[in-house]
Amino acid sequence: MKAVVCQNETLAVTELPEPEPGRGQVLLRVLRCGICGSDLHLQHHCDHMSALARRVGYPYFPQASDAVVYGHEFCGEILDHGPRTSRKLKPGTRVCAVPLLRRDDRIDMIGLSATSPGAYAERIVVQEALMEPIPNGLSDDLAALTEPMAVALHAYRRSQIRKSEVAVVIGCGPVGLAVICMLKAHGVRTVIASDYSPGRRALAAKCGADVVLNPAEDSPFSNWKQHGHLPGLDQLMELGVSTREQLGRLPGPWWHVWRLAEKAGLGPKRPVVFECVGVPGLLNQLLDSAPIMSRIVVVGVCMEKDAIEPALAINKEIELRFVLGYSPLEYRDALHLLAEGKVRGEPLVTGVVGLDGVEQAFADLGNPERHAKILIDPSR
Repeated sequence: MKAVVCQNETLAVTELPEPEPGRGQVLLRVLRCGICGSDLHLQHHCDHMSALARRVGYPYFPQASDAVVYGHEFCGEILDHGPRTSRKLKPGTRVCAVPLLRRDDRIDMIGLSATSPGAYAERIVVQEALMEPIPNGLSDDLAALTEPMAVALHAYRRSQIRKSEVAVVIGCGPVGLAVICMLKAHGVRTVIASDYSPGRRALAAKCGADVVLNPAEDSPFSNWKQHGHLPGLDQLMELGVSTREQLGRLPGPWWHVWRLAEKAGLGPKRPVVFECVGVPGLLNQLLDSAPIMSRIVVVGVCMEKDAIEPALAINKEIELRFVLGYSPLEYRDALHLLAEGKVRGEPLVTGVVGLDGVEQAFADLGNPERHAKILIDPSR
């Protein structure tokens, strides 16, 4: 079969042996596969990512010298079942699958492994237990967005944002756009999106962002008064003292009223900031500029060492949360949100190429004015 192989930073279309499903596995014909930002990183930072994976307890990540078939955002059609499979889903069924595969005594990450090839190929092997049938006639293009939408859904859930809180999305690449889609799908009333690129700001508006800003001209935190946010420590102390004074005028014990207010979720308002860029210096910039008591959810992957000023975060009591991946349940939920029309992923798809067009697509994705998400259709 044909596949795109990356080795020593070079992409090439290659003939590979036909994959065979093992125990508990299923063979798919690849219908669509998304090109992920992780794939772009992996092409030039593979050894760095491999060393990082070992530090967090995953020693099976590939090296730059390995021949790797990328592709972990995909949908496909069932061709055949391996031994010891339930065969509940018949050949011809269109499915998505969490990109993890059992290999003897370990779990491989499909498309991020030298031994479990991804979907930059005509066919792929997946784990039967991790497959989900594509419901409601969802198109192949949108079904292939399930994986990045699951990442966004996980980030949304880990943020614990309330519908009444203001979401600020920094960076409107594919990750930021998916986060915007998930926030609006879950009823968050005010989503502010910030990006330097006019093209990406336009896509953010199509995905439902309520306010779209160019950070070169305006800060996403400039309207803090309008949203009831506290910009600094002096306002927080004033709020504490004045609240205590007002409650002290009540006939009953003031502390009971305070506790009831806290249980009801009353208190200082703050934005929930989604950092979806991943460049050095941005995190500390957000610590400096975000309102006091902000919650920052780090979704973008910074591939370099970075520095923050902890005392700044402490004095503003800012929360930092780092998120990774998703659960199989979140993957299924993302697929059904797409299939039910609650998440509108159409604005993300800006191009489709065949296997021969992958190398050029990698180059094109470096221009934010041209593309957000390019899909691969191996049949083209």
